[in-house]
Amino acid sequence: MSSAGDGEVWIYHERQEAQLCGQHALNNLVQAAVFSPMSLSEVAGQLDQMELSFMSANNEGGVRSKDYLNRLAEGSGNVDASGNFSIEVLRSALLNQYGLSLPNIRQQGIGDQIEVTEIEGFICNREAHWFAIRKINGRFWNLNSTKERPELISHFHLAAEIEGLQNSGYSVFCVVKNLPAYCTTSAGRERGLPQYWWKESDLVEGKTQAITGATDPWKDVGSGMRLDGSSTRASSGGASSGSTNGGGYGMTEDEQLQMALAASMENYTEAPPVAVKSFQVKQEPAVSEPGAVRIQFRLPNNSGRVVRRFLDTEPVGSVYAFVQQSAPPPPGKSTLELKFGFPPTDLLPHQDATIGETKLSGESIQGRYV
Repeated sequence: MSSAGDGEVWIYHERQEAQLCGQHALNNLVQAAVFSPMSLSEVAGQLDQMELSFMSANNEGGVRSKDYLNRLAEGSGNVDASGNFSIEVLRSALLNQYGLSLPNIRQQGIGDQIEVTEIEGFICNREAHWFAIRKINGRFWNLNSTKERPELISHFHLAAEIEGLQNSGYSVFCVVKNLPAYCTTSAGRERGLPQYWWKESDLVEGKTQAITGATDPWKDVGSGMRLDGSSTRASSGGASSGSTNGGGYGMTEDEQLQMALAASMENYTEAPPVAVKSFQVKQEPAVSEPGAVRIQFRLPNNSGRVVRRFLDTEPVGSVYAFVQQSAPPPPGKSTLELKFGFPPTDLLPHQDATIGETKLSGESIQGRYV
């Protein structure tokens, strides 16, 4: 039997209180509180473990090698102390949960093959901030967790919005189709926290006092009490009782963050090198220059993380040259190894290909010397 209020479209928009925008971006994208700090930290730990396992198997000295110990001392490479998760974590979580890929919109010519308005969802990233744009009931909504409420983006302005984000330094990733269905029932709102649900019709009309799941006058209609005295509806924690988020929704975001970071650290346990060709480092292009792409690096020798722009027509070899220039090899080690993606892929066979052909835009590259 349907409940009062069914048929209304509801928009899920998690708000940011701590540094967990990656989690909020994914949940807003799929319109449910599916991903928690704990579940994402588990993915981060699995990725870190894969990297460490590779290093232990390929470094002379195994788990006692200097590179391995340095990497271990750095902590997680996929979630930092502020709770910012890497693109590999977001991609892996979305793939594991829904079988959905999250390519950069500039990769594989996605933007050239279909109209941007045919894409169902976007994840946007610049530095440590992530947010989602999602198509719901035929309309596009900016679901940035730093905003008070969802903001409507017209079909006419969507392409300009995406282009403007890219020109301002954002990497834009997308899910072309098959995102989970949006919510149209009161029962469906149990998959998220009530204060984060917004009534679409109120938002479209621009009402100042738009109804949310917490203020919906119909929210308790159809609910009742069981003989044991408990409600027939989910608790206010909503998704935590029936989702795959691994719990944590009864805690504050700061508590969730600390638990996630602690869990990610618990996961730490323990190809023949080929010479890199000689390439030159070209001047870094401007953000607005056509074909400019951003790549994040974890430099070798504990040299830290940097973000650098390249033209997509430059060879991958120029990426090697940049890393060698930024972090020169230590004594006794001269071969630079660069890996990207999940599972980690060696870039060396692609050094003559272009950055665009190798789809490195928005990627995170890990480097070490062997």
